[in-house]
Amino acid sequence: MSNTTIWLGRILSGVTGLFVLSSGVNLTFVQSADLREGFARFGYPPEVIPWIGVAALISAGLYLVPRSSILGAVLLTGYLGGAVATHVRVKDPTFLAPLLIGVLVWAGLFLRDGRIRQILLLAPVGKPMV
Repeated sequence: MSNTTIWLGRILSGVTGLFVLSSGVNLTFVQSADLREGFARFGYPPEVIPWIGVAALISAGLYLVPRSSILGAVLLTGYLGGAVATHVRVKDPTFLAPLLIGVLVWAGLFLRDGRIRQILLLAPVGKPMV
């Protein structure tokens, strides 16, 4: 892969990771009235909101560190999958937002990490990719 592709992956991963981090900060520390109202509409009690925020912070933090980015991507997939399921359960059409973020998480990782490209493209390990 070219340097341009790798940098595009880094930028995409950075923007996506920072978005989830900011969401985690909002869930953990800010908790606006609108946010609490939205979680109530989804059936979540207020005392679980900070824990969901901590999950976002840990997952996004791991994703943004190159050495743990794959673990972070897996954890973000679970986190965002829960968000999709929550929205679908109450027939909220905004389920596409966490779904799109999940796709961007893996797209960024795919572009910046050759190991992920090898796995997803079923390339033999140890052989250079063209």
